[in-house]
Amino acid sequence: MKFNLLFKNLILLTFTALVFLSCGKGRNQSRATGWGINSKKGGFQYNLEFEDQETGPGLVFIEGGTFTKGQVQDDVMHDWNNSPNKQHVMSFYIDETEVTNLMYLEYLDWINLVFRESPDYKQIYQGALPDTLVWRNQLGYFEELTTNYLRHPAYAEYPVVGVNWLQAVQFSEWRTDRVNEYILEREAFIKEDVRYEEVDANSTFSTGAYLKRPATTYGGKIDSLTGKNGRMKKDTTEVNVYAGIDRGILLPSYRLPTESEWEYAALALVGDREYNVYRGKKKYPWSGEYTRSEERRSEGDQLANFKLGKGDYGGIAGWSDDGADITIQVKSYPPNDFGVYDMGGNVAEWVADVYRPIVDDEANDFNYYRGNVYLRDVIGEDGKAQIISPDQLVYDTLPNGKVLLKRLPGQLKKESIGAEETFLRQNFTESDNRNFRDGDIESQANANRFASEEGDAQSNNKPESSSMYNAPLHPTASKDEDGNITRRKDKSTTRTSLITDEVRVYKGGSWKDRAYWLDPAQRRYLPQYIATDYIGFRCAMTRLGSKSKVKKTARHKRKG
Repeated sequence: MKFNLLFKNLILLTFTALVFLSCGKGRNQSRATGWGINSKKGGFQYNLEFEDQETGPGLVFIEGGTFTKGQVQDDVMHDWNNSPNKQHVMSFYIDETEVTNLMYLEYLDWINLVFRESPDYKQIYQGALPDTLVWRNQLGYFEELTTNYLRHPAYAEYPVVGVNWLQAVQFSEWRTDRVNEYILEREAFIKEDVRYEEVDANSTFSTGAYLKRPATTYGGKIDSLTGKNGRMKKDTTEVNVYAGIDRGILLPSYRLPTESEWEYAALALVGDREYNVYRGKKKYPWSGEYTRSEERRSEGDQLANFKLGKGDYGGIAGWSDDGADITIQVKSYPPNDFGVYDMGGNVAEWVADVYRPIVDDEANDFNYYRGNVYLRDVIGEDGKAQIISPDQLVYDTLPNGKVLLKRLPGQLKKESIGAEETFLRQNFTESDNRNFRDGDIESQANANRFASEEGDAQSNNKPESSSMYNAPLHPTASKDEDGNITRRKDKSTTRTSLITDEVRVYKGGSWKDRAYWLDPAQRRYLPQYIATDYIGFRCAMTRLGSKSKVKKTARHKRKG
């Protein structure tokens, strides 16, 4: 009896081993050629073990879906720039909270570490520094906030403010490189602590440059900084191994969310989902029609930090209505159904989009975004992507005179796309698409007739202001040889609009706003170089691969 049982178990184990071996062989064998993949003898190498995208630090997964973007109820203002339209958003990731002072101070500390020996250090550091003077009010006392809000530990977990749209974009780019630099160290492609010990103004890590020209990373020193997985034996010699896109190790870029992504994440309609429909219309990031909690344990508590009424920013002392007067520590209120905090109240938030009064859902109803400017890598005579040289810092002077560091040594050189990329294409025809189908002259079929009009003096030679948008020419600031700044401002009295290609959308209510602005559908705009005491930001990241993290199963099975 025991022998029969042992024999059966032996057969079962043998069968399981054969199945496992056959599956492994099939997995490592090309269905195109029959050749082996990842063979030790050579040939095609690929990461067949990749399962799912890693969730980056601070991020929450948002499963994409269909929703109605724009104002769907209580449109008391009849605001025509907010008309509802149906959109579909791909799955993505978004920050669990707004970027905090502590997170931004880490960015400033890195700049100090890398550039403190640079002759341009002061200019670089000041370009990244939030404008703390946004707290000043001509008829109010806030002077202690100008010196303490950013750096004092009491405000460490409060959302950073005084950051303009351009600074938010640069923080996102910096965050991408620092996270991927850490991943390379964790996966032993580079040595431990390289990110502390080997960086300076001419020796930094750039994700884009690493993927295109890895040998140029850290100012060309990466070959001496490789970890145990950064080298492999080939024949009788050792060669360098880099973590390219095909390995699936590095994360996509941190970036500002698009307006559609932000609104979708804020609404969190998944909490009101029943089968393939949404139950009712949602007014706020939380369920219900009111700003107070209906749960028994917290009944009556405010669910966001906002202005309750004239002269009422926080309620009566002793039992505050919302627990704050200015901003408040992140995670002070319950998250929405996606697990994201403060999508209504605390601070309004920059999103990626260029502002236009209309959302052109007739042209696109999938991952809608206005603001695409397509660039390409500059390719040298050697056929390789060009890198910004170690002695070159690229700056951008803003209309208000503030100078931002635009490109670092070691990053890829970029240029606008040309006719090679647009010839006979149907999906795009030029590099700069911010004005596409927005009603201005350039979007019309006979656009060339108007090329010499006044609007042609606008930036990028675009006649955007010559018809529908007659906006002021952007202020300019220039330096002479002595460092003196000359500022010029458009003094025309005939301008009729503030809409330009440098005006960006911001979403959500803030500590300064009434409840009306807590509706995720609401949208406002400011020039991208302006900072305030009520606008912050959070980052997002594209989801690669499957739409869902959970495998779908049938809810109902037919009998018989």
